[in-house]
Amino acid sequence: MQGYDRLYVDFIYYFNIERDYFECHEVMEELWLEEGRKPLYQGLLQIAVGLYHHWNGNVGGSIKLFSQGIDKLQHFASPILGIDLAKIVEESRVYVQKLLNITTEPFEFYDLNISVLDPNLEEQLAAAILRHG
Repeated sequence: MQGYDRLYVDFIYYFNIERDYFECHEVMEELWLEEGRKPLYQGLLQIAVGLYHHWNGNVGGSIKLFSQGIDKLQHFASPILGIDLAKIVEESRVYVQKLLNITTEPFEFYDLNISVLDPNLEEQLAAAILRHG
């Protein structure tokens, strides 16, 4: 059974359950710094911050962060770390295209979801839900 870092599990919790993209940034940045600034963690962090910027009306910042995250994540094999990375990268690309056309084709903010593929990660996520109450 693979155990995932608690900060990583919390990142997915805040991303998928709470939809608190600022808190996603906080926990993933801590993990990113602890783990030697791995591009995979930074890319996931940037996707979350891209959503945070769009939620707050900063379309330019959202495009920038999404694009940086996609650039980092597209080079990794999927699945990785118990998630469907290819899916979140593709959904992020679609989001960027919508943002690029937002003045002519407005759309409402919507959340993305990180697809969890590993049952062990699912279990840890369920425990995080209980832990966070």
